[in-house]
Amino acid sequence: MTKPIINLAARSGRPTEDEQLLVSPQQAEPSFTNTDPWRVMRIMSEFVRGFDALADMGAAVTIFGSARTQPGEAQYEAAVAVARLLGAAGFSIITGGGPGIMEAGNKGAAMAGALSVGLNIELPFEQNLNPHVNLSLDFHYFFVRKTMLVKYAQAFVIFPGGFGTLDELFEAITLIQTGKIKNFPVVLYGSAYWQGLLAWIRSVLLSEGKIATADLDLLLVADSPQEVHDIILRSVENPDWQADKEASARAVTQQVYQKL
Repeated sequence: MTKPIINLAARSGRPTEDEQLLVSPQQAEPSFTNTDPWRVMRIMSEFVRGFDALADMGAAVTIFGSARTQPGEAQYEAAVAVARLLGAAGFSIITGGGPGIMEAGNKGAAMAGALSVGLNIELPFEQNLNPHVNLSLDFHYFFVRKTMLVKYAQAFVIFPGGFGTLDELFEAITLIQTGKIKNFPVVLYGSAYWQGLLAWIRSVLLSEGKIATADLDLLLVADSPQEVHDIILRSVENPDWQADKEASARAVTQQVYQKL
């Protein structure tokens, strides 16, 4: 079992590395080791460590969702089942390494005998690594961690969650829309939870021309673990199925920018 990660920023009350990075130069401490050029070296080391640890992982799926979801709740148990099915199909499972849906994803991976990856983040409050992770990395910088969550995954499964979950969702959709990543299904689990957001996207973003119908087609919705499994396996076995939707979204985006 992996030892819990001790969040030193939370224990000491000091600012996290992300906080220190985002402080304006006028407010920054004068010590050279707290300046941005020096900090770049620490950022680079996080990238190198992540690339080195995850390079040989193979096919993987990243699962997101609320850290507040409790064991026994329907969404938690569904996340366990999704990860177990995908793990049995040969995928490693990547999560943020914390509690809630992250824990459920790692638990399902462990049950399937799959590689269970937890990419933990330094926060102003403590987040200990859940006990179902068998490959863990600790990150100081959100953007480095987010790179790893995308780079080593072939799909995202987005369970109900809050701001952090939405951040990951919309970053992935933007990367797909702009052609930065390809053949990358993004599956929203639980139509009842996501229907309000999807209705707003249709009634406001789509109707006002801020996105196109092809962009909306990038958001896939599933209501059962088996449906998630089938969507992701279909994207692997028939790449053109997902690629065609993504190509349509990229084409519309390109046309819009050519007219600007």
